[in-house]
Amino acid sequence: MMARLAKVTLLVSVFLLPIGGCSRHTDRIVVGSKNFTEQLVLGEMFAQMIEARAHLAVERRFYLAGTFICHQAILAGRIDLYPEYTGTALTAVLKEPPGRDKQEVYRRVKQGYESRFGLTVGPPLGFDDTFAMVIRGEDARKLNLHTLSQAAAYTPGWRAGFGYEFMERPDGYKGLVATYGLRFAEAPRIMDLGLITRALKERQVDLIAGNNTDGLIPALDLFVLEDDRHYFPPYEGVAVMRQEMLRNHPEAAAALDALAGAISDDDLRRLNYAVDGEHRDVAAVVRAFLRERKLIN
Repeated sequence: MMARLAKVTLLVSVFLLPIGGCSRHTDRIVVGSKNFTEQLVLGEMFAQMIEARAHLAVERRFYLAGTFICHQAILAGRIDLYPEYTGTALTAVLKEPPGRDKQEVYRRVKQGYESRFGLTVGPPLGFDDTFAMVIRGEDARKLNLHTLSQAAAYTPGWRAGFGYEFMERPDGYKGLVATYGLRFAEAPRIMDLGLITRALKERQVDLIAGNNTDGLIPALDLFVLEDDRHYFPPYEGVAVMRQEMLRNHPEAAAALDALAGAISDDDLRRLNYAVDGEHRDVAAVVRAFLRERKLIN
């Protein structure tokens, strides 16, 4: 375990080492993202809004692994902004207990990022990408399952598949199984987020931790179990931004402000499916959406 931790620390150090001069890229805005489809969609959306409305050059640094890498990258100046989720920011980054009220969670995150990290959190984008406990639609119909509480009676015979971050974060696996009394046939499989939905469909696992806005859920006839004990906090999408970038380029913040409340859960499912299910180019998908909403020309 210590060897693995040392390896992770080394990798992060190597990733962040050549950053000394990166915090002075005043000639361009560097947009980052985590390494799954929705983050690529949102990162590309930020980039195109800044290019079209602020007329600034944008460098894209996507696929930056998970929350920890993105957070360290923005603190070090390697990126200027990236998409984040309020529930993730509250529990995984600020290490605060989960909350249930969206406005209160947003207030705590915005205040915490400002005071502790000197980062600005933009207004909510309109969607709530909460964790979704997903099973196959045929299983839900056969067993007449609607909620996680109902599913608990069947999980001892099921195999679960979760991402590494879900297994480790305070609003993830440990709290979930304690809240619902879940047990599984074997230890959960740690899986890449890009493969986890297909693994469920192909019966490699029987329950996964997916995302509420995953476009493949309806397309693959999957079913989201209701979080009837309200375990998960809200996960509203926001932009996390470096204040130095905002001082140098206030027009970038104005460009992103136009996205406030502009993206619904259904919108994001449709965008995610266009990339994941229809294998369309993410830049083209985002451009069409922004033009459809008259957010860019």
